[in-house]
Amino acid sequence: MSSLTTRILYAVLSIFIVMNIGLVLQGVTRKIYARVNKRYGIRIYQPYIDLIKNYSLDTLVSHGVMYYLGPIFRLTSGVGLVLFIPLIYGSEHFSNFSFSGDAVLILYFLFFGTLGMALGANETGQPYSAIGVARGLSQVTAAEIPLVLSFLAVFLQNGTLSLSQIVEAQQGGIMHWTMWTNPIATATAMLAFLGSMMRSPFDVVLAPQEIPIGPPTEFHGKFLGILQTNRSIFPIAKTILYVNLFFGGATNWGMFILKCFLLYMWSVIVGTIFPRYRVDHSIRWFLKWPLALGLLSILFVQLV
Repeated sequence: MSSLTTRILYAVLSIFIVMNIGLVLQGVTRKIYARVNKRYGIRIYQPYIDLIKNYSLDTLVSHGVMYYLGPIFRLTSGVGLVLFIPLIYGSEHFSNFSFSGDAVLILYFLFFGTLGMALGANETGQPYSAIGVARGLSQVTAAEIPLVLSFLAVFLQNGTLSLSQIVEAQQGGIMHWTMWTNPIATATAMLAFLGSMMRSPFDVVLAPQEIPIGPPTEFHGKFLGILQTNRSIFPIAKTILYVNLFFGGATNWGMFILKCFLLYMWSVIVGTIFPRYRVDHSIRWFLKWPLALGLLSILFVQLV
């Protein structure tokens, strides 16, 4: 078997593993939310049932080419992140297609899905879609600014744009993690992470309490199945990116699952405690404390 074929097979296996971790955590998260609200909640394996059901359905609704491409662009963003992020440090097979300078490509993938989804939503002609697109792009842009600043601080600190080399620099103990060597950049990224996960208090795009519409009602059948697949892959891909940049990476699957779980629960706990912000409050919040910390993290690297 050729080397390229082996890498492709292991990359597909990586996507499968990440998707299953995401589906399980979706069920766990919804269970937590239900118990906090004194409800029993769904079965933890319910996301699997929903996914199978939606892929088995067809839809006759179409609003144009971009309507079809929106969910595909969204899924491409999540899959692309997994393909170019090393999952297990030192593993020949689970380093996937990471290469020197892969961090630049990953930054593009972070925004690619959101832009594609916005184009797909606009194609529907639904007036509420324009509201969701305006909210989503405004908040994502506001959250991306401090996020990129924190990433730049890490790149400058390590003198490289390679995720593998950044993880390598953090080996040798917990005190070598970026969490300790640059706590300001880590704090900035963790605050921006809340906005990128789109949970309360930053779930302003769908705003289920005031706009009972969105992708779950605009897209049906296999389109909704594609979106649900991405909802299981994309959040976990972002947690893997954070683990590599700030928390020393993972050298085995046990450490990989533990770190991803703890980081994922950070957004879940915050979402359980705090109510949703208004759109203007959310944007101002990201352009206030996280932005200030992001600029300070760059200054910290230059001085220290």
